[in-house]
Amino acid sequence: MKRFERLIKKVIAAGSVFAMLFSFTACGNANAGKGDLKEITFVLDWTPNTNHTGLYVALDKGYYEEAGLKVTIVQPPADGATTMVASGQAQFGVDFQDYLAPVFTLEEEVPVVGVATIIQHNTSAIISLKEDGIESPKDLEGKNYATWDLPVEKAMMQNIMEADGGDYSKLNLIPEYIDNEAAALLQDIDAIWIYYAWAGIACEQAGLETDYIFFKDIKPEFDFYSPIIVANSNWIKENPDTAKAFLAATAKGYEYAIENPDDAADILCKQVPELDKDLVKESQKWLANQYKAEVDQWGYIDQARWDAFYSWLYENNLSDEIPAGYGFTNDYLPSAK
Repeated sequence: MKRFERLIKKVIAAGSVFAMLFSFTACGNANAGKGDLKEITFVLDWTPNTNHTGLYVALDKGYYEEAGLKVTIVQPPADGATTMVASGQAQFGVDFQDYLAPVFTLEEEVPVVGVATIIQHNTSAIISLKEDGIESPKDLEGKNYATWDLPVEKAMMQNIMEADGGDYSKLNLIPEYIDNEAAALLQDIDAIWIYYAWAGIACEQAGLETDYIFFKDIKPEFDFYSPIIVANSNWIKENPDTAKAFLAATAKGYEYAIENPDDAADILCKQVPELDKDLVKESQKWLANQYKAEVDQWGYIDQARWDAFYSWLYENNLSDEIPAGYGFTNDYLPSAK
């Protein structure tokens, strides 16, 4: 049995999963115990950060309650957000387009579909200290790279290095989980794949002078959607009005964060007080121009870009073929302003 199918069955069998999760609730739904509110569970991809600000704004400002919803945000189980969404224990969650390819190619269809992108473009990059002189992919030769040891990740690293005339075999792959990028760069790691809005800004706030190689700037196919909101496809088909109400309130939260980044940062910090406020402030300021970027509608997914990445995976024998337009829909998003 394939890995994801095993995970789905394990989560479904583990009926006590919610008891093991720490739920984040905010003042926006503190009095949302009214019987007429429809309950929504939203599972994050990781601990709360500025990728999730719009959700917390919508809670704090009462947007969900105004839409007739009681929304509870939970952190993911070990098996990940998509497993929880697919099993029906959460209606919505956060995942990444590159992580979803194995889900979309299972023999048995998994009831998961992307319904909105949180950030319009891929903001991930390879970070390094400026003093190490890694200004292009070829410069990674002989360097220590902290790898997640994932096939797609390593294939992308090989692709960008070889396209730049580098020798991928000379990249030192160090399987290592990094939870403090600044500390790792000051020790034995030369390069790390990070998301700029959080780890990149954190390194700069730590006083490091850094260089970045952004994937989207190297190859158009690598401008995939990351992160995105996924939904249980069976549930949204059965509850289209509720799904649309949830995404409309969520979009309103992100629009508020775009227009009021400083206040949105305060809201996130109020609801998740353990976060570094200075980091949240700077990250929120930077993301204000990234949530929508050049498009008019928050959450919009362009099929050409979506398909381009999956076509690249297929052409490079990293995935079975994923049909054009498969795995996402814009049908539940509110109309652009």
